[in-house]
Amino acid sequence: MNNLEIKNRIEKLRREISRLRSEYHINNNPKVTDDIYESLSRELHNLEGEYPEYKEKENSLDRVAGAPLAKFEKVNHKIRMTSLNDVFSKDEIVDWENRIKKLLLKKDFSYFCELKLDGLSASLIYENGIFTRGATRGDGYIGEDITENLKMINSVPLKLKSSHYDYLEIRGEVIMKRKVWEELNKKQEKEGKPTFANTRNAAAGSLRQLDPQIAKERNLDFFAWDIAQLGIKNEELGIKKHSDEHSLLRKLGFQVSSYEKKVDTIDNVFKFIEEVGEKRASLPYGTDGMVVSINETDLHSILGIVGKAPRYMIAYKYKAERATTVISHISLNVGRTGVLTPLAHFKPTLVAGSIISKATLHNMDQIERLDIRVGDTVVIQKAGDVIPEVVEVLFGMRTGKEKKFKMLDFCPVCDSKIEKKSKIRESPMSNGLAELPSSKKNLLRGDPRTLRRGAFSDFASESTSSVAYYCINKHCPARAMRSLQHFVNAFEIYEIGPKVLERLKDEGLISDASDLFILENADLSGLSRFGEKSAENIISSIESHKKIIFWRFIYALGIIHVGEQTSRDLANHFKDLNSLRKAKLEEINNIENIGPKVSESIYNFFNESHNLDFIEKLLKNGVCIQYEKIKNNSLSGKIFVLTGTLSTMPRDDVKKKIIENGGRVSSSVSKNTDFLLAGDEAGSKYKEAEKLGIKIISEQEFLKML
Repeated sequence: MNNLEIKNRIEKLRREISRLRSEYHINNNPKVTDDIYESLSRELHNLEGEYPEYKEKENSLDRVAGAPLAKFEKVNHKIRMTSLNDVFSKDEIVDWENRIKKLLLKKDFSYFCELKLDGLSASLIYENGIFTRGATRGDGYIGEDITENLKMINSVPLKLKSSHYDYLEIRGEVIMKRKVWEELNKKQEKEGKPTFANTRNAAAGSLRQLDPQIAKERNLDFFAWDIAQLGIKNEELGIKKHSDEHSLLRKLGFQVSSYEKKVDTIDNVFKFIEEVGEKRASLPYGTDGMVVSINETDLHSILGIVGKAPRYMIAYKYKAERATTVISHISLNVGRTGVLTPLAHFKPTLVAGSIISKATLHNMDQIERLDIRVGDTVVIQKAGDVIPEVVEVLFGMRTGKEKKFKMLDFCPVCDSKIEKKSKIRESPMSNGLAELPSSKKNLLRGDPRTLRRGAFSDFASESTSSVAYYCINKHCPARAMRSLQHFVNAFEIYEIGPKVLERLKDEGLISDASDLFILENADLSGLSRFGEKSAENIISSIESHKKIIFWRFIYALGIIHVGEQTSRDLANHFKDLNSLRKAKLEEINNIENIGPKVSESIYNFFNESHNLDFIEKLLKNGVCIQYEKIKNNSLSGKIFVLTGTLSTMPRDDVKKKIIENGGRVSSSVSKNTDFLLAGDEAGSKYKEAEKLGIKIISEQEFLKML
């Protein structure tokens, strides 16, 4: 063959292999046997090796693993990746539907159901059709760059079928099939390595390997479930429904679960849930529920999100898998706030695809309510990522030798007195706008593309209280260690794990977290099992994390009842540390989403001298708080749609300005649109806005609004 014939042959092989791969991964419809596929692949591999000038990186059959990374780089998500609210019964779905109907005021809508895969969420960026970056969810705002590992997954297209899209962000799930998991565990066991408890852990562990070759060997799969962001060229696509996004994902070459359905009534939602539920056990991959969403994407901006989840989408969890076991003993775990949590211990037991040997008993109220005793045969339950728990006692299995558990009078770690008092906990389903007081109904509304599973914006859940037992010693070693670990996690100093902290405490190198920032290489390198390189990495990590944004600093302080969201609320309200330190109880209590008990905890923290001393010590030792730019809210709550060519600034910059000033950007015109920002050569959106009576503004008018 001459060079032209060789080139044509290579291109034809690529097209055919791509088609067969698509049939196999996406349509679950293999067109040829494995040996034929492998034969074609082998020919392409040989030709690319012999004629490297015709090899295309994005189309190459051989996904070559790059060199192992030293660490994972942090990645900022342009659009926040959020989670979903879980529901566990039909009644909860009906309650959700009723809240939706109240908010939509008789607007017509339908539902879209899709399988909830049990894996690791990932964000994939494509520029001009080429896969350029992939990241984990992380905390929703910042993930880890796992691009090289994602490239090793055959069902992740390196080049899209339709390459004219200038920018796309795809969201989906990285999973490991059950058969692959079983084979991997056999291999791990044979090599004397730890096995993976379930497919989710195996997938997550494989993706977070610094060596892409390991990820390649693990045979992972990727299923797409959302288009989080469309580029400029795609804004006129006018996708009106979430189901249409799934259709587009398939056309682009992504693998999408076939277990999905558009339905018009909630009864049909139930039917589909039951239909898929009967098949779950035979599916080749792990699943833990069904995602139910409002299909019409223009309604998403009306519904918005509350807390960390959108209102227009919920995750129905199938009945948790259960197993029986015998409680051998009950221990007490001391948390960073001093709360004592009872744990039931038993022989390793397989439940919901995981092997577990302990389960939470929550608190003494739960133990007494269920009458749980040491020696009881109990039912343990595990659902998805929920901590395993004891849910039932089989009284008919009692022998009479079972022993009641009695709460200790003194802490098992420091021997200090234990006291009983109330404990705040968040209610996961208390986020319906209809149930909120009128003062809290001015919640976020915005672009439906920024409000799906990758949305940004938070509102804290309402709180309720329960009774718990606490170790009153604020200097309890167990409490201190967990507080230290919480602190380094909040500062994202991931080089320092529990064992390193224990060693630093044991050696007397630190008395509290502030001492971390004055450690030197010489302090660590002289310790056994701490080499120069290890010491250097730890000190370097500490130094690089001395600068911290305000809300993370608040979160790191470990104030009782103050989590990430409340920390953000405090930072947004007070703007700087001095204002927060001097805040009155009434002012804190008036902050939206912060209740009386949480307010009291915050106020008390900043009025205790040893806490203020600790903060001063942190600042003295080099911690530098970074205050985010105070944003104007001149566009608060306003929804903008952009059309035409903008001349004063790039379209992305305009969107950023709108968001920074409290507004939202939508991709389509509707009755909820406040302004249409029109540039030259405006498209069909202009006519639609005129028809609906939407105010149309120029770029100059927009700039005056800022």
